[in-house]
Amino acid sequence: MTDLPAVPQSLYPFDAHHFDCDGLRYHYLDEGAGDPVVMVHGNPTWSFYYRDLARALRTDHRVLVPDHIGCGLSEKPDDARYAYTLSRRIDDLEAWLDSLALDRPITLVGHDWGGMIAMGWAVRHPERVGRIVLMNTAAFHLPEDMRMPRSLAFVRNTRLASFLVRRCNLFARGAAWLAPARPLPKALRDAYCAPYDTPDHRIATLRFVQDIPLAPGDPAYDAVTGIEQGLSHFAETPILLLWGERDFVFAPPVLELFERAWPHAQSHRFPRAGHYVLEEARDEILPLVRDFLAKHPV
Repeated sequence: MTDLPAVPQSLYPFDAHHFDCDGLRYHYLDEGAGDPVVMVHGNPTWSFYYRDLARALRTDHRVLVPDHIGCGLSEKPDDARYAYTLSRRIDDLEAWLDSLALDRPITLVGHDWGGMIAMGWAVRHPERVGRIVLMNTAAFHLPEDMRMPRSLAFVRNTRLASFLVRRCNLFARGAAWLAPARPLPKALRDAYCAPYDTPDHRIATLRFVQDIPLAPGDPAYDAVTGIEQGLSHFAETPILLLWGERDFVFAPPVLELFERAWPHAQSHRFPRAGHYVLEEARDEILPLVRDFLAKHPV
């Protein structure tokens, strides 16, 4: 169970599991039995984002939901103990999945930077991927006519933002207010922010943004290039794209890039939802995912 006071058991009723990730505690959910469904969160969310989808699928599937190092209920080391980079995130996911010794094709679910991390693992192991479900994310460099939103650029590039993120929890609290099309109820805002309760515990929310690659030479640039080049591996993989159209970061033109890369994908747009699409369009998304998995057995 969670030891975060701001997260009541009624909202997050799961047992904790841990993996030793190179000496660091890597928390994950492991619910149900059957074909594995691996759900990968982004920034500044954590496994809490997938709580309703996990409960909906655990009756028929083995649902596995990690918290990245620095996030959720995982350990939150400083820079001396952990490299907060995209490649390291993919390595962590790979090591954890290898430890589980799964013998069935994996269904990957990704949101925000979790989609990039999930696809980073997928292009390393396309033979292990059975189905893909992506929500408001990217798996490629953005074209030149798309710019990073000013709010993200502020966090990525300024010392003032670094101070505000670490001292005032600016990124997690700002996302809880601004990422959805409408502000979330206070109980949900508090739950999303709960893991990031001290300046030391907010390091990942800052490093995730600082690691966004914009040009060759940025640490994550080559990793994203490799992911983009590997998308063709999934030309026949069943894919479901779920998109909140009021997302000011991963706006609808990003979805269109996926649709061009994967013309066979099944797409659903939610005009009234923003970046936290699963939170905002839950009642529509849960049956869509269940139907998708039923129609595309692995």
